Amino acid sequence: MTNTPETSTLGQSVAFPSSYDAGLLFPIPRTEARSKLGLDEALPFVGVDLWNAYELSWLDLRGKPQVALAEFRVPATSPNLVESKSFKLYLNSFAQERLANADALRATLISDLSAAAGAPVSVSLIAPTSPQAFPVSVLPGELIDGVAITIENYGPPAPELLKSDAQETVEETLVSHLFRSNCPVTGQPDWASLQIAYTGPRIDRAALLRYLVSFRTHSDFHEACVERIFLDLRARCAPVKLSVYARFTRRGGLDINPFRALPGAAMPDNLRLSRQ
Repeated sequence: MTNTPETSTLGQSVAFPSSYDAGLLFPIPRTEARSKLGLDEALPFVGVDLWNAYELSWLDLRGKPQVALAEFRVPATSPNLVESKSFKLYLNSFAQERLANADALRATLISDLSAAAGAPVSVSLIAPTSPQAFPVSVLPGELIDGVAITIENYGPPAPELLKSDAQETVEETLVSHLFRSNCPVTGQPDWASLQIAYTGPRIDRAALLRYLVSFRTHSDFHEACVERIFLDLRARCAPVKLSVYARFTRRGGLDINPFRALPGAAMPDNLRLSRQ
């Protein structure tokens, strides 16, 4: 049976697991959201869903708690995404699990998450004291949030707002921290910073900001929002190079950061922002 939020315990009160349980992971096929965007198996983009976990703990063989930060990279080509609440419950199921070492935990995470996503998922465990432990960074690019505009459309997403100047070709990276959408399962708001890098006709910044704000009352998963933005920009502005990178704020000890780009683009760095 196909997994859908309506047939699950998602959005309902559930007890935290008392023991390790890979069955807590709830994969959702990407096909439903992508079919609404007119996508089929021949995807027009490359990308990754970059997850960060801040609440990961287990027991060593003597019963002493161990902790780590974790980075997960799920390829955009995977047939499934993993619903975030189920991911949180799954990670917390390790809290009373005795494991030989961090390598044993990592191997289990790779196996379970790859099975749920339907494609290889990479996992990195990072000690909280490590210099690599997600230092706060800034998204490179020019901030467009200071543009003085009047906004009237807060949903549904309005790609017709986008404008570009075919007479002027530029290469630039634009950043906004004003993005908000809503979880289709819980209805809770999802906040994000967006980085849009492109080469092509100059995109009207006021128009772009109005377009991004038009997601404010829209309900969809993080990954689908980024894919919609990518497709709308490609269709309306005709760039020859394009990437869309969203850094969503943390919920339940997890943040999700989808990246979509035209083929040939390098995968992004894991740049934790001040709101994450």
